Amino acid sequence: MDFTIIADGLAFPEGPVMMDDGSIIVVEIEAGRITRVQRDGWRETVATPGGGPNGAAIGPDGALYVCNNGGFAWGRMDDLLIPGGAAPDYETGRIERIDLSTGKVERLYWECDGHRLSGPNDIVFDAEGGFWFTDLGKHFAHHTDHGGLYYATPDGKRISCAVHGPNMNGVGLSPDGKTVYTALTTIGDILAFDITGPGEVAPSPLTAIPGRVVARYPARVLLDSMAVLASGRIAQATLVAQPGIGVADPATGAIEQFDFPDLLTTNIAFGGADMMDAAVCLSTTGKLALCRWPEPGLRLAFNA
Repeated sequence: MDFTIIADGLAFPEGPVMMDDGSIIVVEIEAGRITRVQRDGWRETVATPGGGPNGAAIGPDGALYVCNNGGFAWGRMDDLLIPGGAAPDYETGRIERIDLSTGKVERLYWECDGHRLSGPNDIVFDAEGGFWFTDLGKHFAHHTDHGGLYYATPDGKRISCAVHGPNMNGVGLSPDGKTVYTALTTIGDILAFDITGPGEVAPSPLTAIPGRVVARYPARVLLDSMAVLASGRIAQATLVAQPGIGVADPATGAIEQFDFPDLLTTNIAFGGADMMDAAVCLSTTGKLALCRWPEPGLRLAFNA
């Protein structure tokens, strides 16, 4: 896959949002910062929410909604920046609303049913204006908090957990809006859930084994964020053993792999007039890549 690096020196970029004006908004997790990058590499700070801003999406009001994981502890492996467990000053995970014109940060949610959010990770809006998000959980020295798949409204009035489960990372919606997908980072599975109502999914035969597996990656291939293509296939960021973007067909389970040169190639997002421009986050090396994808991505509900 041919690509161009349009920004480097970023502090673990993730959560790319392709804007219709051609700019790309990314989070810089280590710096607790939201940054807008132009195609010529010029960049500006949008907001500094602190913690660990992670997945991001434009909501129906034009604001940026951010999954904030609360912050990581960080390490170095040679020149690579590597995230670890909870930051020493970790407080809580949360969902934040950011006004793109002023940079004002508002915390919308930090708990659900009396339990704190652990590490909100990725987010996608449905056509009705609500959003699905995943909570990856949080690692501590002697225990791990688990998260799951959640649904919330942007007015701050409703949040619910649709599925409890460990290491749920990327999230996406099928083109018809009837299925929500999530990626299990350490297991290497993409799961599908049939949506039965706002924030509700069909029950699984076994609660401890949620959803149905629509694609499975080889051992030691870890999964991160995802984006759904117009065809309904899933562009899945893959880590460690085979870093890059794997395009999975949820109907057959077949996977086509596109390699990228970063151990933690964490995210992909689509934009442009034909939705074939792709922004890819090369996170450990702090780079944002731009390429032309072989097929168009699915246009998200409220990007502008």
